[in-house]
Amino acid sequence: MLNYMWGIMIIIGIVVGALTGNMEAVSAAIIDSSKEAIALCITMLGIVAMWTGVLKIAEVGGLMAAMSRVLTPVIDFLFPRVPKDHPAREYISTNFVANMLGLGWAATPAGLKAMEELQKLNKDKSVATTDMCTFLIINISSLQLVPMNIIAYRSEYGSVAPTAIIVPAILATLVSTLAGVIYAKIMGRRYHE
Repeated sequence: MLNYMWGIMIIIGIVVGALTGNMEAVSAAIIDSSKEAIALCITMLGIVAMWTGVLKIAEVGGLMAAMSRVLTPVIDFLFPRVPKDHPAREYISTNFVANMLGLGWAATPAGLKAMEELQKLNKDKSVATTDMCTFLIINISSLQLVPMNIIAYRSEYGSVAPTAIIVPAILATLVSTLAGVIYAKIMGRRYHE
């Protein structure tokens, strides 16, 4: 659906440009935007590659396991119905750590695996469990300590202080995550399996 909307907006822009006699400006904008998109992709590719590598080194070096142990009380509180030795807990921890580091692209595979494992614990496969909903809500709220995407965008577009976004991002995502957790806990008690 979103592809159709983008396509329609592009066509409307070209038609309006043609009708108003601004086709040269439309052509120049298309070329400039294409150059900018390629430059941004190359910048983001470098950042993604670097942080994915750092995350892999942290995993091999045991840092991810240590961070997962630190998160154990949080996971116990958020997901009380997930058994202590279940693989979902490891995927949830990995997802949370990657999201906190602002590595959404690295968090996605762990998030998908966590949902698969949570679905295995689900008795009614047609309805999401409270734990699945809680996990989704926390992911949507996206608690980040280091918002790497935004820092990269700000750096690419010439910001004087690309890291100035860190404190506001922490505060905003902390509030949204707390609101999400409170909502999930209230709804979980109301519709407890």
